[in-house]
Amino acid sequence: MNKLSADGDDCKERKTPIVVILRAAKDLVLSAACADEIPRLRLGMTTRTAGLGRSAIFIVALLFVWFSQAAAQTSAPKLEKNRLEVAMAGTGSTSLPLLVAMEGGYFARRGLTVNLNQVSASVSVQGVISGTIDIYQGGAAAIAGNLAGADIIYVAAAVDKSSLNLFGQKGVTTFEALRGKAISTTSPGAFGEIAVRGTARRMGLEIGKDIKLLYHRTPAEALSTFLLGNAEALVITPPQTDMAKQKGYPMIIDYFKEGFKIVGPGTSLMRDFALKNPNTVKAYLMAYLDGLRRTIDDDEYAKKICAKYTKISDMNILTETYQQGLRVWNRDMTVDPSAIRNVLDDTSDAKAKSADPKRFFDNSLIQQVNREHAAKLFPGEIK
Repeated sequence: MNKLSADGDDCKERKTPIVVILRAAKDLVLSAACADEIPRLRLGMTTRTAGLGRSAIFIVALLFVWFSQAAAQTSAPKLEKNRLEVAMAGTGSTSLPLLVAMEGGYFARRGLTVNLNQVSASVSVQGVISGTIDIYQGGAAAIAGNLAGADIIYVAAAVDKSSLNLFGQKGVTTFEALRGKAISTTSPGAFGEIAVRGTARRMGLEIGKDIKLLYHRTPAEALSTFLLGNAEALVITPPQTDMAKQKGYPMIIDYFKEGFKIVGPGTSLMRDFALKNPNTVKAYLMAYLDGLRRTIDDDEYAKKICAKYTKISDMNILTETYQQGLRVWNRDMTVDPSAIRNVLDDTSDAKAKSADPKRFFDNSLIQQVNREHAAKLFPGEIK
């Protein structure tokens, strides 16, 4: 199996004539400064001559800035592809750093034009496999695609600590009470289904026989079905969890407190795409981490972006959604095999239990990003 790598010639700093010009420009600034100050102090230089010296400093300084930018561009790795089609399954707290990276211009700063759309999990995976979508920032549906025969893998895990909550209608407070009932969730194979299947298995219940799952394209649609009383329970992530709490629905299970690990959202793509575009994928991951740093440091801006995409204006819900995100956002986005194993153990695909978790991810690129960038953004937090 090929390991992904961006350690080719493009990753090394390229020496160009601009570097020489940059050094010369710096010398000119210093020389002009000396020519301006020393004669005026010691030889009585005229104002007009001094003004010419200051003009020279200004012009050379502008050249210095221009050449600095040009040198930075020429020393950066060349992107194999500068436009990316990216899909995400939801706009809740787990996706907030991605939205901040987009709105804050962090992808553009790294030379990427990203077209970001919210698409259901199953459709996103189909798009990645067909090539109409480059990257799917989502959950367990990528594993289902791989099990079906496509070489779709994770190259990073933005989140692997579950923020899922299971709510019941008022008066329903135990999982056992859901026998013969329906649970509202998102797409087939997404982490809501995986979590519920695991809980059912541990309690001796069977999804499809003892409990019915009602699938939806988006978290908002799943919430709507539950609020209308068409499902006895709801498994969902923020901000829909916060809406359910606010309306007084009892929480049956907090999967974060249960320690449930599952990749979602993770950065999934075709292995061949990563092999052909390693510098592009690295740039994408670095920009995402820049967005994460901004999200953590600037909560007001992050909540503003959250409000824009979720259409939520209630500051209490926005604050709670943000706090939920802080619990689960990974600074180190290395994929944990145990988070893959949890999916394989509780998916409906018969081939899953015998599958090796290693076939579903490759950490080569995120390990390089950690060394080159994440360790600087989050000192002491990256392994």
